[in-house]
Amino acid sequence: MWDNIMVLVAAPVFNIQLLLDGIFIGAIFALAAYGLALVWGVMNVKNLAQGELVIMGGYFAYVATLYGIHPLWALIPAFFIMFGFGWVVYKLIISKVIERDLFTSLLATFGLALVIQQGLNLAFGPEVQTANSGMAIRSIFDGLVTVADIRILSLIICAILAGAVVLFMKKSRMGQAIRATSQDARAARVMGINTERVYAFTFALNAAICGAAGVLISMIWVIQPFYGVPHSIRAFVVVTAAGLGNLPGVIIAALGLGVAEQYSGFILGAEFQQATVVILLILVLMWRQFQMSKTRQVVQ
Repeated sequence: MWDNIMVLVAAPVFNIQLLLDGIFIGAIFALAAYGLALVWGVMNVKNLAQGELVIMGGYFAYVATLYGIHPLWALIPAFFIMFGFGWVVYKLIISKVIERDLFTSLLATFGLALVIQQGLNLAFGPEVQTANSGMAIRSIFDGLVTVADIRILSLIICAILAGAVVLFMKKSRMGQAIRATSQDARAARVMGINTERVYAFTFALNAAICGAAGVLISMIWVIQPFYGVPHSIRAFVVVTAAGLGNLPGVIIAALGLGVAEQYSGFILGAEFQQATVVILLILVLMWRQFQMSKTRQVVQ
């Protein structure tokens, strides 16, 4: 560990590589986390299948490569098919537990995650896969830092998608209905908003966002049927740290998480990279609990 730290100190250029890699992957984490923030904030459902929805999207890109199609073209069908899948899942499962207690919704989405995992495992096998974009890899600083074109493109696509979602939430009638429902569902019903339709659309939009994120993940990272759990934990870390409805906070937290993962993987080893995510989740939950305790003390 100390040897790796000394490498970073002696050769600061390696820090640039870790920072760039963290930003590129963190931008995709932000997409999945924002989808979770929507579902959590509007429906009060903690979706444990969030990561599995991301992995499902990744397999759209992988299947495209099997047919000789560039995986980037899978982005549009993945978005719309996952939107439909999310709507069906809401009608069949989520709508039955949305008014129940927290444990029931957690159990339902955990079961959904297991079904998706096993379905992908049966369809594609347990091997780790990737969707090769075939794009160039550029080098700077005499080859010490490399930047793949697909990573830059993924960052741009993430920014476009995030901007489109924000505009949709602010300008469209459905977006305004979603915001009203998240603030007070009962008052929204009184005002004539079909909250059931809003809930279904919100969960479907979340699935679509995850599908798009999964396509990008498959091109710059790897996918496997059982890799959804780490993505779910990352989304929970980001949303818990940023707070619901705080898009700038989600972006900052996701980028920070991406950088933290890259540094932990370099310093501690790749086997500790996932452990870093879990440790960060525990620390964030402890921090939130401490904040709540201070708030109660002030109120009292």
